[in-house]
Amino acid sequence: MEMLAKEVEIPVPWGVIKGKWWGSDKIQPVLAVHGWQDNLGTFDTLAPLLSPEISLLCVDLPGHGLSSHYPKGMAYYLFWDTLILIRRIAKHYKWEKISILGHSLGGAAGFLYAAIYPNDIDKLISIDVACPRVAKTDVLIKQAADCIDKSLKYEKLDDSCTPQYTYDEMIKVALDGHHGSLTRESCEILMERGMAPLDDGSGKLKFSRDPRLKVSGLAMFAYDEVLTYASKIKCEYLNIRGVPGLKFEIPELYEHCLDKIKESAAKFEYHKIPGTHHVHLNDPSAVAGIINEFLRPSKNLNSLNTISNNHEDLVV
Repeated sequence: MEMLAKEVEIPVPWGVIKGKWWGSDKIQPVLAVHGWQDNLGTFDTLAPLLSPEISLLCVDLPGHGLSSHYPKGMAYYLFWDTLILIRRIAKHYKWEKISILGHSLGGAAGFLYAAIYPNDIDKLISIDVACPRVAKTDVLIKQAADCIDKSLKYEKLDDSCTPQYTYDEMIKVALDGHHGSLTRESCEILMERGMAPLDDGSGKLKFSRDPRLKVSGLAMFAYDEVLTYASKIKCEYLNIRGVPGLKFEIPELYEHCLDKIKESAAKFEYHKIPGTHHVHLNDPSAVAGIINEFLRPSKNLNSLNTISNNHEDLVV
């Protein structure tokens, strides 16, 4: 049976969070959280491949996709905003425990949630990220002024000074901005919610996301800090990394963070598969089987090491 999806709305104090609920509304869904400047369309190719007993609630984060932007005067703090939204959604639906599927920013926020609320999460699936961004302190200091000043500038923009494009121009800009991570087909899927018509009736398009998101790099983390968070994660944990995937400023942190999670997680799996940062969107069949198996009720949590022909696995 084909998994069907319906659009949902979650009220928030500044407007609404838009979502798409895949599967039965009689089953508590896995909460699916997308990456920075993407939208819930990132899961559109993966969701139909999930097992029928799985429901999936995908959401557009604040300022992304079709969800409300923050009011003028408010700044975005990527990881913390997403963490708070996850908690808000759990309370909205009165879920005592949740499971999270996160890509990039979504996976990093799931990491924080699992560390801060270790008794309120059953499973965490993280795609092509292990933890929030960590950069050298001098880099973050240099970026801070730019983030603040541009955020103040961007909140004053209206359609008269917003970049405008034809459809093909917008797809090209979006493809170029993802630096080879997306196929054209995947880009078009994301842009279904990622673009909006200008209000002037010209027929031209603009990005639907809040431009302030481009400069929301404040309140980042230190190396030792994320390792401490990692040590608090107790839930069942799955990490899927695309190869070559995303490049990180401190590459060795990825493995160090996973090593720390592995020490305390109830179950630990790490899969490396060929693909870009958006492997789940470009090639969903490469990850669907791994996710379906992980989301089945655990029968045995004993240590296990396996190697397959298609990808490298580590299951503990």
